[in-house]
Amino acid sequence: MKKVVIFGGGSGLSQLLKGLKLFPLDVTAVVSVSDNGRSTGRLRKDYNIPAVGDISKVLLSMANCDTDLVQLMNYRFEKSKSLGNHSIKNLLLTALLDLKGNFDASLPVLEKILHVQGNVLPISEDNVDLVGITTDNKRLVGEEQITKSKKKIKRIEYSHDLEVNPKVLAAVKKADLIIFASGSLFTSIIPHLLTKKLNLAINKSKAQTMYICNLFTQPGETDGFKVSDHIKMLEAYLGKNTIDIVVANNAKMNSALVKKYATEEQKDQVLLDEDRLKKMNVQIITDKLYKIENNVYRHDSLKTAYLIFSYLMAGVKNDFHD
Repeated sequence: MKKVVIFGGGSGLSQLLKGLKLFPLDVTAVVSVSDNGRSTGRLRKDYNIPAVGDISKVLLSMANCDTDLVQLMNYRFEKSKSLGNHSIKNLLLTALLDLKGNFDASLPVLEKILHVQGNVLPISEDNVDLVGITTDNKRLVGEEQITKSKKKIKRIEYSHDLEVNPKVLAAVKKADLIIFASGSLFTSIIPHLLTKKLNLAINKSKAQTMYICNLFTQPGETDGFKVSDHIKMLEAYLGKNTIDIVVANNAKMNSALVKKYATEEQKDQVLLDEDRLKKMNVQIITDKLYKIENNVYRHDSLKTAYLIFSYLMAGVKNDFHD
């Protein structure tokens, strides 16, 4: 069975995993732990722990359990001021961290309860914050502050040195394919590329590296970015010519929702620039990759996962166009 290691955080990673778990693959999801917003941020402050929100979301996306349990895990105490709008899954993982002391001992408990198919690993056990450096050299401390800022971000770093989870390094060494999931480039993907030890492990791995490109740009982070610009940003941290394959949407989006994204959220469709990608020697896998769920554009998890699985099974060497 092919071994796949996927780096990400939040909704982008979770969406992809919903599809990948349906295929016969040995999947390890590596999740960022620096979110400081909403429920996760308050739990971090109260318990002095790394962020639990993205990890609990990823666990649920890889779960094979009944609908009632999924609904229970996602339940939030919205009517209670004392319970702070926390979700059950966040509270359970926080309780386990308090009891067990770390993710390494805590995650197997939830994985057993949820019948998780695959492995979920935090990038680190360390409690760190992201720091965004703006183009005018202002420091924005915290993922939430970076996301909400209207200033242009030029660089991301951690508030202090981070020790990479050794299990992540071991998984990378054994991987057949390393994937950087869709999601916020600066707060979900790049946080994995801020340590020399992990970057060296990725570069030394026998695995090909693949990027699942975002459908839309992100204000203050990737304004005006085309597909190749996303790859160049990743390679600014990982090293030049280190992304081998990109999976990107090639279908034009025309809807009232696209206009709403542009006018209300300052988000535009990421355009595919194939000529530039070919000059960068990046293999291109394209298709109509989007669907609309609850009035939000998301990656079609099943189609995206199918393209990844097909690539692995075929051992494709030349450009793969659908």
